[in-house]
Amino acid sequence: MKPYTVIYLLRHGETEGPKKVYKGHIDIPLSRKGIEQVEKVSEALKEIRKKYELDKAIILSSPLKRALKTAHILSKNLEIEVKSMDILKERSFGKWEGMSIDEIISSYPEDFERWRENPAHFSPPEGESTLEVSIRAKKAIEEILTQYKGYQVFLTAHGGINRVILCNILNIPLENIFRIEQDFACLNIIEFYEPYPLIRLLNGVFWR
Repeated sequence: MKPYTVIYLLRHGETEGPKKVYKGHIDIPLSRKGIEQVEKVSEALKEIRKKYELDKAIILSSPLKRALKTAHILSKNLEIEVKSMDILKERSFGKWEGMSIDEIISSYPEDFERWRENPAHFSPPEGESTLEVSIRAKKAIEEILTQYKGYQVFLTAHGGINRVILCNILNIPLENIFRIEQDFACLNIIEFYEPYPLIRLLNGVFWR
């Protein structure tokens, strides 16, 4: 049995600046190391994509710099067209963006406690809830499967929205998103069959 579509879900490579802060919609570039990570993943993908008898391919990317640079590295090495999709943006953390957990606890103790107790429905001040991200993530996948049926689709996105997509594919509660790891420049492979999808690879890391 052959999949009718394959999605390669990637997280962007390592970024410049502080690592343990919520970046959300902050538009920061890849670091030199991040570029090297993505180069290595693209080399692995040259071989991985050969196993599927799907000739058409497309790269769809979040418009944020770190994801779009990831997409363009793949495009150069795999010779595939890139299209930007706003719906693949990282979750907005609102006023928490650029802050570490310790800073959030100090500045927004009550909001942080509400988030800890109800991570699926609570949204940071002026940000998105996990449920809101899930709604647009489902819409994104539905649009992609409709428009690009029969393709190998490379999605370059972010740790937060990737986790939500994977939760939705696995049909597990959104409260459990942080039980799924998404390292920098990791690769997830999702095969789509009738009637169910199959995750062939989860958080695959090819650059270590």
